This record gives sequence, structure tokens and C-alpha cells, in this order.
Amino acid sequence: MAGLPAPRTAVDRINVLLVEDDEGDAVLVEALLEEVEADVSLHRARTLREAEGLLSKADCVLLDLGLPDTTGLDGLTRLLTHPAPVAIIVLTGLNDEHQGTRAVAAGAEDYLVKGQVDGVGLARSIRYAVGRKRAEETQRQLRDEQLLASEKTRLERGLLPSPIMRGDDIGWHVRYRPGGSRMLLGGDFYDAVRTADGTLQLLIGDVCGHGPDEAAIGVFLRIAWRALVLADQEPSRVLRTLHEILEHERHQPGLFTTACMVTISPDRRWARLYLAGHPEPMLLVGDRVVELPRDRAGLPLGVLPDSTWSGLDVPLPPGWSMLLYTDGLVEGRVDGDSERLGSERLIELIGDITADRPDWAREPAALLDNLINKVKELNGGELDDDMAVLLISDRH
Repeated sequence: MAGLPAPRTAVDRINVLLVEDDEGDAVLVEALLEEVEADVSLHRARTLREAEGLLSKADCVLLDLGLPDTTGLDGLTRLLTHPAPVAIIVLTGLNDEHQGTRAVAAGAEDYLVKGQVDGVGLARSIRYAVGRKRAEETQRQLRDEQLLASEKTRLERGLLPSPIMRGDDIGWHVRYRPGGSRMLLGGDFYDAVRTADGTLQLLIGDVCGHGPDEAAIGVFLRIAWRALVLADQEPSRVLRTLHEILEHERHQPGLFTTACMVTISPDRRWARLYLAGHPEPMLLVGDRVVELPRDRAGLPLGVLPDSTWSGLDVPLPPGWSMLLYTDGLVEGRVDGDSERLGSERLIELIGDITADRPDWAREPAALLDNLINKVKELNGGELDDDMAVLLISDRH
């Protein structure tokens, strides 16, 4: 019996590992399978320790319970804890059939009594055991995937905000996508709160880096921002507090966060803009796109201990919409160009979409979807960086 080959593919024969220290019994098993020309490759281990080293390449194990280095069902228990999913058929003596029953209850696929099985029965038992094990493994993987998807959905639903939007005279649309194939929640964050007097407070931010630690920081900052806004804190003080929270909560020195805060007046005629190293929002009026000035853009949160941020007042024309985004939207590549997309090309894309669809304001969500699809198309596929995009519209 040769050394065990690599794991089988769909067209390979079944790899059977016989774990048997008795030479006579081993020869008998080999003869039974040869007699019926069973479609298996039989390999041999004489001890459980030897078998454990070969288990990952086997589809089925014929396990003798009377090995020199195990007693009772200990050998079966050890093999069942191995990470490789393998079907196990226990071989028992005439006087130990009750052990076979116990073995099946413990997790073996089947048991056979030595001397009471022929080649046809042995080959059939191997096929059935392997088939059952594969079906069980497929079901387990499906359950695991469903559970993971459910947990991710709950995580996303629990950690992404439910904006506090009073009234229906403000339109609100958002698209949030972690970069690449990572988890559902990335390091970008956003929120919106409309207070009792009609003032609309907006936040969008980007924690540098990717992964669950950055996502957790983003959640800390968003929740703190909401609490401070609801407590009617001065916006500059809000940013200062977020800066202090970041300094205490970040998992590595130097980790910073960009942020954009916008306060929109109750009459929706002006906005006050605070930038902490973040891309400035864009105003959409009809088919025109207006990039707001960043004369008072400050440093990102977490950079310098004495940073301060001041606001810039911006008038809002009738029928305005405001687009806030993280840099994941503009840092994708453009096919055939070494440069990244950038805000200027983003303005061009938005202008093309609004020119093609002058009635876009009736379906603002479609504008976001079209824009993201065009950015992805230019990038040649999914964006690598996390991305959050908010579109706020005046419905007055």
C-alpha cells in the first residue's frame, strides 16, 4: 500500500485509509475490495498516530478500535476532532458489536463486524459513508454561511445609523459600501439629526485604514457626535470633543480621521460648513454642480493636539441638493490613466448624468446609483476603499 496521494477531485477514486494493526485483517480488507473491483485507493496506517498524519488526504477511514495506542472509543474521538471532514467506518470484532453501536452514536458514519461483511457490502458502506459525510459537510457550510450573513446583517443594522429626520420636506438618500470584499461595515461613517427647531445637522467621516478596529472607531465617533448634537453643543466644540475621543480610543498612535460637518438652517437658505481634512460637499442645482469652497478647511482629527476648526457660511439657492462623500468615491483609478478620479472628474460625471436626466431630482436615489456605477466602471471593478455617499435635497 503506497503513500497517500493528494486530496481527490471529482473524477478521482475514493481515498480510503485503513487503520489496522493486524496484518491478517488488513489483507482481508484489501482482498474484499479487490474482489469486487471497488473504485477506491486503499492505504494503510498501523497506529492512530500514523493515521492522524494521513487523515487530511483521506475521504474515508476504516478504523479498528483495537489499536495499540488507543483504547475503546478514544481513537474515534481523536479522529472526529480533526479539522478535515472525513467519513469514519468503525471495524469491530464479533464480540464487540455493541462498541460499533456506540461508535455510530459518537459520530462514526457506520460500523462493520469483521468476518461478517463481503466485498460488495464493504464497498457499498464506503460509498454511502462518503456520500453522507459530504452531504453533511455541504449542509454545515451552508448553515455557517447563512449564520455569518445573518450576523453581518445584524451588525450592519445595529452599527449603521438610523437618521433622526423630522418631517418630509428634506430628502435623504445614502449609499454605503466597504471597499473590496471586506465585512459589511468599514471605517467610513455618517449620520444626520434634525432638531426640534428644524435645524439639520449632518456628519460624514473617514477613519484612515481598514478593518474592524477602524469600523469600531467610526462607530465611537458617530455615536459621540449624535449625543453632542442632541445636547446642543457648539459645532466647533463638537469637533474638538471628537478629536479627544479619537486620541483616547484609537488602537495605534497617529491614526487620524477626516470629517465634514454641515449645519443647515431651519429655513434651508444657508449652511455652515466645517471641514477637518475632508472633501468638501457639492451643491447640485438643476444640472449645475457647485463645488463649495474650503477656505477654512482644518486638519483631520487626531493630527495635532491643539487643532481648531471654524465654520464657513454658504448660501443655499432654491431647489438645492447637497452631496457629501468620503474619498473612496474619488480615489478609484481611471482606465488608461495613472491619475485617480478626483473631485473635478466627479463633477464632470455628475454633470453628464444630470444633463442626460434633467428630471433626476424626482428620483435622486437613481442619481447616486448611476454615479457609483460609472465610478466603478472607470475603475475597472469594485472600489478598493470604503465609501459613503449622502444626498440631501430640499423639498420645500
